[in-house]
Amino acid sequence: MAHQPQIRIPATYIRGGTSKGVFFRLQDLPERCQVPGAARDQLFMRVIGSPDPYAAHIDGMGGATSSTSKCVILSKSSQPGHDVDYLYGQISIDKAFVDWSGNCGNLSTAAGAFAIHAGLIDPARIPQNGTCVVRIWQANIQKTIIAHVPVTNGQVQETGDFELDGVTFPAAEIVLEFLDPSDDGEEGGSMFPTGNLVDDLEVPGVGTFKATMISAGIPTVFVNAEDIGYQGTELREDINGDPAQLARFEKIRVAGALRMGLIKTAEEALTRQHTPKIAFVSPPKTYKASSGKTIEAGEVDLLVRALSMGKLHHAMMGTCAVAIGTAAAVPGTLVNLAAGGGERQAVRFGHPSGTLRVGAEAKQIDGNWTVTKAIMSRSARILMEGWVRVPGDAF
Repeated sequence: MAHQPQIRIPATYIRGGTSKGVFFRLQDLPERCQVPGAARDQLFMRVIGSPDPYAAHIDGMGGATSSTSKCVILSKSSQPGHDVDYLYGQISIDKAFVDWSGNCGNLSTAAGAFAIHAGLIDPARIPQNGTCVVRIWQANIQKTIIAHVPVTNGQVQETGDFELDGVTFPAAEIVLEFLDPSDDGEEGGSMFPTGNLVDDLEVPGVGTFKATMISAGIPTVFVNAEDIGYQGTELREDINGDPAQLARFEKIRVAGALRMGLIKTAEEALTRQHTPKIAFVSPPKTYKASSGKTIEAGEVDLLVRALSMGKLHHAMMGTCAVAIGTAAAVPGTLVNLAAGGGERQAVRFGHPSGTLRVGAEAKQIDGNWTVTKAIMSRSARILMEGWVRVPGDAF
């Protein structure tokens, strides 16, 4: 029996923020994968090693977590005033699908750096030494992200002393600006799709909870930790090993997705795992981070724990950090109240791996809240570059 040989595709494996992904230039993909569709999805699943009933990704580049099961495509931008188009796919670990419904804020950091590495930026725009401003069109959500990428001797500077909780080693700081991050192109056209800062969210078979549902950075459902029996200091092992609790979180997420108009039936949530996110908040408390480091209550404005692809995230998704910063800037949301209430332009929140500061500029126009910009600092580093190989009949 004849078997197809493997083919090789140019690729770069990059850490961006607290995530990792396999990055491709659009022109390097096989021709039938240069357009959206089944072939592209099948290729990316094979690259990552999904679907994997063992949940280990032994036969692929994935790391069997939501933070490490990602693929990215970059190309020169088709949008005026932008340098590159950035398309992000979240690959399911145990099911055969790729979720294209949202962005990855962490890999947005790497998108700016990769754009320079991959020759997608006009050389005249890259300083010999200084900062290269990369204007990114986030194609999944139709939004602009500006990455301020440090450059030394004409090349992206990757090493440095910027420390990011959730990342083992320091690296060079990259500042990200998410412009007009609200709404995310979802139906309803509002930062608060229900029209309220806080809703009573009825979850069939579970109960009714106060919830702030916001579409900024990524659609997110926020609930109070205390209302669902948590402290807000939990680490991954406190939640991810409890199937009953994970199932309860999924029911809350699905109820929120229905109220936000993201899905029409609960069944649709099975193929929309990436959005919305579900997160729970609490006022500051002293806790021990996953690294063993003690985070004092006085170091943070609030605590936030968020789930991604059905599991508690080890740190914080970049897009969810945008949602946190935005919600914190709007007086009266659960996030704002957990941080002490009032007007604020930035918050530092505690997550399982440590702390993160995010700023947001929110204002009210004709009774409706909008956010003009959210800012945070991350880092990115190439881990490996060359080719990925997949069987020729994989897609």
